[in-house]
Amino acid sequence: MELKNILAGLEGLKVKGDLEKEIKNIRNNSKEVEENDMFVAIKGFDVDGHKHVEEAIKNGAKVILAQEDEFGKDMLKIIPEDVTLVLANNTRYALAISACNFYQNPSRKFKLIGVTGTKGKTTTTYMIRDILEKQGIKVGLIGTVASYVDDKKIANNENTTPESLKLQEIFSKMLKEKCEVVVMEVSSQSLKLDRVAGCDFDIGIFTNLAEDHISSKEHPDMEDYFNSKVQLFKMCKKAFINADDVYSTMIPKLAPECQITTFGIDNHCDLLAKDITVTNQYVDFKVKLGDRNERVKVSIPGRFSVYNSLAAIAVALQFGCSSDTIKEALINIRVPGRSELVDNKLGLTIMIDYAHTPESLEKILSSVKIYTKGRVISVFGCGGDRDKNKRPMMGEVSGRVADYTIITSDNPRTENPEEIIKEIEEGIKKTKGKYECIVDRVEAIRKAIKMANKKDIIVLAGKGHEQYQEINKKRYPFDENKIVNEIIGEM
Repeated sequence: MELKNILAGLEGLKVKGDLEKEIKNIRNNSKEVEENDMFVAIKGFDVDGHKHVEEAIKNGAKVILAQEDEFGKDMLKIIPEDVTLVLANNTRYALAISACNFYQNPSRKFKLIGVTGTKGKTTTTYMIRDILEKQGIKVGLIGTVASYVDDKKIANNENTTPESLKLQEIFSKMLKEKCEVVVMEVSSQSLKLDRVAGCDFDIGIFTNLAEDHISSKEHPDMEDYFNSKVQLFKMCKKAFINADDVYSTMIPKLAPECQITTFGIDNHCDLLAKDITVTNQYVDFKVKLGDRNERVKVSIPGRFSVYNSLAAIAVALQFGCSSDTIKEALINIRVPGRSELVDNKLGLTIMIDYAHTPESLEKILSSVKIYTKGRVISVFGCGGDRDKNKRPMMGEVSGRVADYTIITSDNPRTENPEEIIKEIEEGIKKTKGKYECIVDRVEAIRKAIKMANKKDIIVLAGKGHEQYQEINKKRYPFDENKIVNEIIGEM
């Protein structure tokens, strides 16, 4: 594709060189650059692409797209005459628009649904996907776990929402697979860092907002976090939002051109759930589907599951799905690492969940406590190089709600896991909760299994769908489902 077509729609660019040259590919990693590629220099949190411009040129880049305030005059001498230099105010945004153009704007050719919120994004996208597929609609799914078309994985995702270049490539693959709808998780970071700039969203969903992702590398405060989320609804034609979340009242004012429909349990809304029943295997509730009030049963227990289901139902009704289709899909729903019950030979109730914030941990522990006849045994840790303030808070939550807590490692990353555990311990000491600390997560799981009986429930919180443990910048295989069954097999 010609460079001028790749840059179409970008304003305020400064260009030195030929705009009509043919570009083979776009890269933002200098090591991946090949002959006749365009290299986009991004200043990241850990790596500055501007320091790798020379390497990109050596590898064959014929166009360099750099950020004007990061491209010093001394760098001009390393740009050969046959290499076009393009300077932009924001290369993250420029990369996103260039990627849309390069892949010929695939999101304009199918219905795009974006789901944002602190919790419930993954489960809601799976619910939407399963209902629409049961209705006979071809659906692509993009999110924290991976990207899928039908049951075929087409990409592993390092981030909840892939970087713009990878995202547009995934969209292009989904279009070739003849997807009619793509449903995706849209993180606050992806909105703040322009990963979804240029995407043509048809529907947006707001699940909830709670304190999370507040750190020097993410959001400085809740206001920034919320405002990042709101960007999705400025990009959507329609939206379905949770009327029971305090932040929901602000969205219509901030995104006045978006047509908004509400769902909820406690407050007045357009799609209301009533007569809720929660067990240790499912939740069911009554909701209006078309002209009739229907009873819907969902195979993921917990009150939060009702909210996720309502969001999915709202979308399903928009696509004309029948009540039978909706009910059949939700009763069979299974989401990796989201309130996922592990089948095992001992017949123990063991749940894997991604809860990794004080609020999400409290919700999952409180939900299971209602229907558990025995003890709630909580096994969790906190990730390293992330918000330290939540560590004692999570310790306090588990000590207050669970009957027994085993504090262990999550993804310690570059931090000392023992120090992380000590910070969690500060919170649990404020409660009367019984607990112990076991740094090795496998041993912590083993201890929980050995002490449990059939009336108890073990909640393995924090890692959810992840199949690795990150220690000192290296990822080691860690599939909790397999680990549970290996431990039980040894017993």
